[in-house]
Amino acid sequence: MPGTTIGINMTYGYPGQASRQGDEVSRTRPVAAGAADIPFGAPVVQKEDGSVAIFGATNTADDFAGIAMRKVKSAKVYPYQNFGYYAAGEACDVLQRGGISATCAWGTPKVGAKVYVRTKVVSGTSPAGAKVGDLGAANETGNCVELKGVKWSSGADARSVAELTIIVRQGV
Repeated sequence: MPGTTIGINMTYGYPGQASRQGDEVSRTRPVAAGAADIPFGAPVVQKEDGSVAIFGATNTADDFAGIAMRKVKSAKVYPYQNFGYYAAGEACDVLQRGGISATCAWGTPKVGAKVYVRTKVVSGTSPAGAKVGDLGAANETGNCVELKGVKWSSGADARSVAELTIIVRQGV
């Protein structure tokens, strides 16, 4: 009987999954009425009323409130269990400090490297498929902002999922 293996490389989990225990600080906030869906692992901003929305084109690094967690919520569509989201009016778990898995949409994440969030998509400059709110590992000057107190803590796996650490607590 031939031998088999169950993979030789570990992945970094699913976007939005807390990756380290013990240092996790999170809050549950409602998704703002009329807001776009917030995918697991996406950066969020907190509004004046305490609700959250996905990081958008007009947001700055100071607006960053954390990363949407895949804590209790399950995906809405079968069989796409790895790509769930929070819809307007739903309770959204937000990681404010600690480690989490997230998709690195551009660049090559390295331990200790800066984390950027896309605020603009420019044809010919931005990677194909780029979206506002994507997280990345390279400074595409003028098209993204650096998140303060946030660092990549691993390289990316074959699915472009990497671990990032929010070092300085975000949000309220």
